[in-house]
Parts: sequence; C-alpha cells; structure tokens
Amino acid sequence: MAQYQRTVSVSTPAAARWRDYYELTKPRVVAMLLLTALVGMCLATAGWPPWWAVIVGLFGIGAQASAAAVFNHVIDRRIDTKMQRTRHRPVAEGRVSQTAALTLAVLMVAGFIACWWLNPLTAWLTFASLVGYALVYTQWLKPATPQNIVIGGLAGAMPPLLGWTAVTGELHPHALLLVMIIFTWTPPHFWALAIHRRQDYAKAEVPMLPVTHGVGFTQTMVLLYTVLLLVVGILPWLTGMSGWIYLLGATTLNLVFVGYAWWLKTGTQKGRAWQMFKFSIWHIFATFVVLLADHALLV
Repeated sequence: MAQYQRTVSVSTPAAARWRDYYELTKPRVVAMLLLTALVGMCLATAGWPPWWAVIVGLFGIGAQASAAAVFNHVIDRRIDTKMQRTRHRPVAEGRVSQTAALTLAVLMVAGFIACWWLNPLTAWLTFASLVGYALVYTQWLKPATPQNIVIGGLAGAMPPLLGWTAVTGELHPHALLLVMIIFTWTPPHFWALAIHRRQDYAKAEVPMLPVTHGVGFTQTMVLLYTVLLLVVGILPWLTGMSGWIYLLGATTLNLVFVGYAWWLKTGTQKGRAWQMFKFSIWHIFATFVVLLADHALLV
C-alpha cells in the first residue's frame, strides 16, 4: 500500500483519477469471472462458440460485473473506512465521490443491452447477478448474518452459467454443475481471508463467521466445504461433461485444497489462513483452465 501511495503522489492528477476509477471496477475479480464465463461458453458447444457471441457476451457480462463492483464500493464505504484492507479504496478515502462512482455504474446499462442482443435470458440472469451481489449480499446479507458469503456467493458463481446461456440461450444441467463448483469453493476461499482479517471485520462490526463463531469453528467449516468441493468436482466427469484430463487435474487441485484446509485446522502458526487464501485463487483459476483444456482436446 505504501508503494501505491508513493505512486499516486508523483503521478499527474488525471492519471491518479484514471487509476481510481479503474480500481472501482475490481478488474482482477472481473477478469476471473470472465474466465469462468468463457469456459461456460466453450463447454456449451461441441466445438467452439461463435466469436461474435464470445465478444459480445464477455463485454456484457464484464460490464455488469464491473458495475456491481462499483455499487459495492459505494454501499460498503463506511465499513471500508474501518478496515485496514479496504480503507484506501477510492470511495472510502474520498478520492472518488459517490456521485461519480454511481455515474460509472451506468456500465450496467451497456452490459444489459449487449446481453439482451444475444438473448433476453442472459440479460436478465446477468442483471439478477448484479442485484444479488450489489444489493442482496452487500446491502443486506453482509451486515446481517455470518452465512452471508454462503448465500451471497451464488451471485459470484453465476458467470459460467451466463457464458453458457450467452451461446445457447437456454439453461442446462451441465452449466449448473459449473455454478456448483464456484459456489462450493467460495466459502473456504473467503473464510480463509476472514480468519486472516478477523480483527478487521470485528472492528467494522461485520458478522463474519470467525467473528461470530470463532476461528476454530470456522476452520472446521473450511475443511468440510473443501471436502464437499472434492465431491462436487467429480460430477462433471460422472455426468460426461468432461473427460479424464479434467478428472485428474481437478481432483489433484481439490486434494491439495483439502490439504491446505487440514493444515489450517491442525496448526496454529500465523499466516496459514493467508497462505490458503492465496492458494484458493490459483485453485479456481487452474480448475477452469483444466476444464477448458479438457474440452479443447475433445474437440
């Protein structure tokens, strides 16, 4: 963060504003969401999806995901000021006004139109995901229940389904399997961070599971969810959606994830939760890359 602050201080005001608005869209998170959407697009067809559907679909999904991120910055601004991890966010620190941020959120309009151009189902599902994350999770669930990330995680799990419908215009059980993978992965991913930042959440009075039920209970839940993910991860192979390459790759990744969860549960060394959180990001990225590679070799 110190490096970021030094960079801002020596940059021109215009450049600093550009970076602030860019940060509002949570580009790394959106990039990961778009990867999962792309995999959904590819797996939806026996061959490769039409290039125009991929471009328009990724633009529409990405624009609305970015808009949801902006709404999150605005709604969470007071909580963000109380947490070390988020207190330097553009809206929380006052570098971008609420009005300017919400103006940027008109991205959702362009995204909705792009998705509608493909098909109404994708447009409405993408909009529902935006509402689910920006309002249901951020505004209601996050300050209300320690199960916030479990319930609200469904919105973040939707992109592969959105990618699937962008190409086909219809729902399919295989697309729901992709949603299940991310939905099951989300709690151990986020609870590992919550354990690492427990004091931050307690200070901000956010009822994350480590704050309300303790670290030990949260570690147990993390372990149980990683075991559940191991089971869910086999379903794409069992249903014939993916082949042996996926099965071997995903099972290996999930076993390592379970190993991290067991390591977190049985040890007391500081930093274990942070190490697991960092691995979880690579885990979901690699899982969807393996899904795509398996599909590519079968085409």
